[in-house]
Amino acid sequence: MSVFYCQFVSGKVTVIFEIMPLFYQQIIDENTKLGIWRIEEPEDFFLQKVPLKKDVSHPYKRLQHLAGRYLLPTLFADFPLSEIEIADTRKPFLPDEKFHFSISHCGNFAAAIVSTKRRVGIDVELVTSRLETISSKFLNENERQTLDNWSYLPHVHLQLVALMWSAKEAVFKWYGNGKVDFKHNMRLDGPISILARDAATLPFVFEKEKPIHLKVHGKLFRPLMMVWVAD
Repeated sequence: MSVFYCQFVSGKVTVIFEIMPLFYQQIIDENTKLGIWRIEEPEDFFLQKVPLKKDVSHPYKRLQHLAGRYLLPTLFADFPLSEIEIADTRKPFLPDEKFHFSISHCGNFAAAIVSTKRRVGIDVELVTSRLETISSKFLNENERQTLDNWSYLPHVHLQLVALMWSAKEAVFKWYGNGKVDFKHNMRLDGPISILARDAATLPFVFEKEKPIHLKVHGKLFRPLMMVWVAD
């Protein structure tokens, strides 16, 4: 929840945001951080710090866009928001690559991961049955069989489907060059490790010109799934 106070000046009440706590923040290492923001603020709050370069007509989509970018200097104070450019693949980037970053948003949440050393990707997704209806578009046969071992626990099966979808979205953003087949260019490459506090790691292989082995990390917040990769 946002913390704010009211200031009474010349007969007018001004609402001033004082502390904006993150929904979640993680320091991966000294060079890499991520965070999730629960969007509760009006657009004007973000516009005080975020330049709106992108032409986003839908008010809520614009709010998501602003919140995602607001997170970047929240994680690294010297992040140069005004220098962000958009590649032909629609991936935002900094020309000098002082920071590598990735942004995702879903519903009332925006997430970002930033690193000074490694390419990164992040995805957030609400865990809903919609993902099961489209799973044939991103799960290959081996992955489908692996997840079907949990079909006797429907809620766990759905969470694993969401985990796999977000993992492939995060890897797609990590790659950043588009033209990726979600079923064949990025594949689960071993068992999913379920850790404490609703966390998981997934061994992945990304293969176009040559195979690249990645460790993908996920965390469930119920009903939000977050997945990230840094390599």
